[in-house]
Amino acid sequence: MKKTQQVTLSDIAGKLGVSKVTVSKALRGHPDISRETAKKVKKIAKDLGYFPNYMARNLSSKHSNTIGVVVPKIAHYFFSTMIETIYDVAFENNYEIILTVSQEDAKRELYHIKSLLSMRVDALIMSITQQTTDLAIFHKVQEMGVPLTFVDRIVDEPGFNTVSNDDRGGTFKAVEHAINVGYTTLALLGGYEHVNIGRQRTLGFTDALAKHGIPIRPEWMIYSGFGEEDGYRDFLKLCESDEMPEFVFCATFPMALGVYRAAEELGIRIPDDIDIMCFGSGIANRFLSTRISCVEQPVSELGKVAMEVTLASLQSAEEYTPRHVVLGTTLKLADTCIRKVAVPKKIYYQPAASLEAASTGIDSLD
Repeated sequence: MKKTQQVTLSDIAGKLGVSKVTVSKALRGHPDISRETAKKVKKIAKDLGYFPNYMARNLSSKHSNTIGVVVPKIAHYFFSTMIETIYDVAFENNYEIILTVSQEDAKRELYHIKSLLSMRVDALIMSITQQTTDLAIFHKVQEMGVPLTFVDRIVDEPGFNTVSNDDRGGTFKAVEHAINVGYTTLALLGGYEHVNIGRQRTLGFTDALAKHGIPIRPEWMIYSGFGEEDGYRDFLKLCESDEMPEFVFCATFPMALGVYRAAEELGIRIPDDIDIMCFGSGIANRFLSTRISCVEQPVSELGKVAMEVTLASLQSAEEYTPRHVVLGTTLKLADTCIRKVAVPKKIYYQPAASLEAASTGIDSLD
């Protein structure tokens, strides 16, 4: 199929017998151009099938009206829901979103940031990978004067906008609830401590234990990642201890799904043999035979506020002052951790090779 030549400003100008500058201004709604001329230009542009060349416009303008977004995953309910809200607010404010996905890979994340900067995006919104430890690229973005907003998984460095949950307070409420219903032996599957959500949720867990005088058992605090596979492996590791806890708190909903699957394979009943709660939820939860009680986070609001903070930074006449927004959470009880029912026991099992071998194939939430 022969490639059709793209319509240019010169083509429109030739049809009307005006200059390219006049056409460009008319299409942008510039006040120098009369309504009658603008109407004619726009009609010819539509008839010819003209599409603006945003890349060319970026080269000659200080603004591209685009915002780059970098997230670790897109298949999960949490990130997809947050992205939809970012898109909605961007659209309402005449901005376009360029979305990239790091797949939890720090090298890919770096590549995406550089690519977005080369496209001259006006700002960046991102949630870091669970591998991210080198912050050099973020400081480079800062030096370039490009507003950067971290959302959910944030970087604790000055000079950046941050929008996050009350991870520590939300976890504290959940774990204290477990203690109040009678659990005294509690474990944590914490994800990664070097990532803010893992660190803050760990602090919420230890705060609750300290308040109620319950000793912390280091062997019952396991860190390996935030996904389903991580929760699956971590629970199998927990089962290797000489004594089992009564209750397990998972730092994310995907981890809780991994625990759910591992327990099912081992013949362990939730919550009858061991009880669980987690931070976050997802569409899958409503379809589980035993729905998991959780710390519910305002997913859509995270995306909305992240976009609003970013727009405020772009609209600032002078150097913007970073904003730090922490959104509250809600304890949502379902079928687990309603009352103390678990009777811990020594478990003997044959671990499967991996969760991938028998994947549930359902959506999940960070």
